[in-house]
Amino acid sequence: MARKGFLGRQEPPRGDEARPPVLVRRIERGVPLELDTGCDFEEALRYTAESEDRMTLTVFPRPDVEEIAEFATAWQLHPLLTEDLLQGGQRPKLERYGDVLFVAVRSARYLDAREEVEFSEFHLVMRSQNLAIICQDGRLVNGATIGPDVLRHADDADAPLGNGAPILDDHELLSLGPEAMLYRLLDAVVDGYRPVLDGLQVDLEQIERQVFSGDPAAAERIYRLSQEVIDVQHAATSLAKILLRLHEGASKYRIPAELQAYLQDVGDHLTRVNTETNELRELLAQILNVNATLVAQRQNEDMKKISGWAAILFAPTLIAAVYGMNFDIMPELHWVFGYPLAVGAMVAFAALLYFTFKRKKWM
Repeated sequence: MARKGFLGRQEPPRGDEARPPVLVRRIERGVPLELDTGCDFEEALRYTAESEDRMTLTVFPRPDVEEIAEFATAWQLHPLLTEDLLQGGQRPKLERYGDVLFVAVRSARYLDAREEVEFSEFHLVMRSQNLAIICQDGRLVNGATIGPDVLRHADDADAPLGNGAPILDDHELLSLGPEAMLYRLLDAVVDGYRPVLDGLQVDLEQIERQVFSGDPAAAERIYRLSQEVIDVQHAATSLAKILLRLHEGASKYRIPAELQAYLQDVGDHLTRVNTETNELRELLAQILNVNATLVAQRQNEDMKKISGWAAILFAPTLIAAVYGMNFDIMPELHWVFGYPLAVGAMVAFAALLYFTFKRKKWM
């Protein structure tokens, strides 16, 4: 499950035995109807074309090339859009190809044991009354891996959110149009950043204690956590641009006022996420500066001790050097008390310097 940077993409397991089928849910007047597996995509389009009160939600739990190609052909998607769906690894963005709306978003979850943020990529394609959700990394919005049995119940088809809060649970909201499903998923993505920030905050507090304990590994940990915060900031900032474009196009595409209010609420939540992310980044920068100051201070203390001991050893070395000179006439060599006097002078000078430095807290 290793993540390789913000755009890193973990390839989900392939193979029919490990890959749930494509799921299609029909909706009429805001009420979800029967669940289809492996539905004909053209049939879903015909279903919604018969009445404005009808919608469909198509979920690709683990898409493969054949499914995406068939889907693109049925929906008559632009070749550039089809290429994005096939390749994955897209930055969060919003694009329109005629009557088709394409949104790429990334949900996040925090892996506390590894102190990493793991991103999951989702592609949302909306055409007329139809919405398709493509789970590019084979994970739910909450980061849980989609196994062959994850979507075994009919209600699970509503829930690529993976938080016990299916997309289709609010029938009144669904009655406002297919955009309701889109906004519902965007809301779940934004809400998913909350526990990520909480996890980063806990690690930040641990790092603060680590810095003041003098742990030499603190600087590396600060740097790694800063990179995770930057990744979250990039994802949240990109999502904010998407929400802004959706809000700006609300009037042009005749989005109901209730949905516009819902979108505004999602934007408010994301604004708080961006604010807290900026605060975390600033705090980490401050902690890094404090750590550098403390390291310099400890190095200065070490230099004081080294200098003090060097000065203490200098006096005995000087006296010994004088007595070690090879001159024929040196009266000190013939004194009766010359040796004890020299040793005493060495000890006295060393003791004097030691207590002097000790008083000045150099030792």
